Amino acid sequence: MKRGFGSDNHSGVSPEILQAIAEANRGHALAYGDDEWCQEAERVFRHHFGEGAKVYFVFNGTGANVLSIDLMCRSHEAVVCAETAHINVDECGAPQRVVGCRLLTVDTPDGKLTPELVKGRLHGFGFEHHSQPKAISITQSTELGTLYTPDEVRALAELAHSHNMYLHMDGARLANAAVALGASFEELTAGCGVDILSFGGTKNGMLMGESVVVLNEKLDVDAKYRRKQMTQLASKMRFTAAQFIAYLECGLWRRNAEHSNRMARRLEEEVRRVPGVEVIYPVQVNGVFARLPREAWQALQKEFFFYDWDFDRDEVRWMCSFDTTEEDITAFAAALRKVMGQSGQTTCASKTEH
Repeated sequence: MKRGFGSDNHSGVSPEILQAIAEANRGHALAYGDDEWCQEAERVFRHHFGEGAKVYFVFNGTGANVLSIDLMCRSHEAVVCAETAHINVDECGAPQRVVGCRLLTVDTPDGKLTPELVKGRLHGFGFEHHSQPKAISITQSTELGTLYTPDEVRALAELAHSHNMYLHMDGARLANAAVALGASFEELTAGCGVDILSFGGTKNGMLMGESVVVLNEKLDVDAKYRRKQMTQLASKMRFTAAQFIAYLECGLWRRNAEHSNRMARRLEEEVRRVPGVEVIYPVQVNGVFARLPREAWQALQKEFFFYDWDFDRDEVRWMCSFDTTEEDITAFAAALRKVMGQSGQTTCASKTEH
């Protein structure tokens, strides 16, 4: 597959991660988390997320999100989330099927929830005919590449807690957010009142494996049993733990995220120079969202893989990774200029939007 800008999931694996896996592949070790790597990883997680943090490794991001929701909610309860949230758009209904709860979605202009937007969903408490709101779920950074400030997260946590609800954070790209905001993981999560976190590194140089970080001890009562019931308990868990140790302990997470964020800003600079291309959201992390004529982006897809984000509005997403290079961006920008010239540099401003 030719290098493109489709997803930070398309990149390879950081050499440091592969080395950590190889080093963990010596001799025998106890299974299901009772090994020395998992014990060390728990220490590393407490260092980054606070002494009260408890980590549960899972296979993938869907597993992390669904287990997090399962620890917060029962089947008669509901989660408030943005319309664009990964748990609503890209989990194939897994929260609804596995947990049985309802998702109460909110339309947002930038992928971010606010207390004012959420309040419209907080009703029917105690009314047996309505799903009971029990959690708010946010993504940091959002699916549109935007960021919550610590104060914005804190305000949502306070709203949730005032209604006896929990705050969940989908942190698949939390590393990119932390770098962009100049804050630690703890400052962005436990320090803001987040109760439970889905945290991963697959989009930032890891091979596989994600985690659920429980920050509110009330949610840790039966977490290990519920993880097992959800088929998310790995036998050779040392290989996931070893990756997270390498990822977190020596700053690999920061170096990789800094690079992908920087490449996105570089890509933004290049595409903004091309007449007829409109960058539609602030470029705060490692994604660039743009609008351009359909014939242009479809022609560009023949050379570089990327996704159309909203086909009807001719909006596309270009993602940078830890291994994106300046040469990748230069070649992409040249191809973009070429196809835009061939399309007559027509803008999309006159297109009917809905």
